[in-house]
Amino acid sequence: MKLHDVRAQWQGLPPRQRWMLAGSLGILLATLLVWRVLAPALTTLRTAPAQHQMLDAQLLAMRQQRAQALAMREAVQALPPLGREEAQRALEATVRQHLGEAARLTVSTEGATLTLSGASGQALAQWLTRARIEARTLPTEARLDRQANGLWQGQMTLAMPAPPTAR
Repeated sequence: MKLHDVRAQWQGLPPRQRWMLAGSLGILLATLLVWRVLAPALTTLRTAPAQHQMLDAQLLAMRQQRAQALAMREAVQALPPLGREEAQRALEATVRQHLGEAARLTVSTEGATLTLSGASGQALAQWLTRARIEARTLPTEARLDRQANGLWQGQMTLAMPAPPTAR
């Protein structure tokens, strides 16, 4: 069917039918417009309060974590500096205490490398805290994988404290 055939049929309709057909097409177009353009905006308006609440909770958690990190930094900075041997002994003690057989520590002149094989996340987190405070070490690189059983394996490189400078 060609365009001039459609026009001829349209012209052949009584005016009342043309008005009803035009009105039906207008309603159909308005419905499609609402469905395609306004429905997503209305959905966003409906879900915005819940998303806002969720983001506020995330922001609060992040602020709490920041405060905790700053408190830890201040606590570590307030501690007296350690010599390299003292730091190494403290680091080895924290590994034995918190990670046990799940970790192997190798110390070199550049720093220390911790190799994990089946350490729990809680033990790893506790060890990181204690290593930072007691041995003044900081992780510089980590390649860790979580296994299917929830335990961690991989390697972590740590920076050992620099020798204290003479004052």
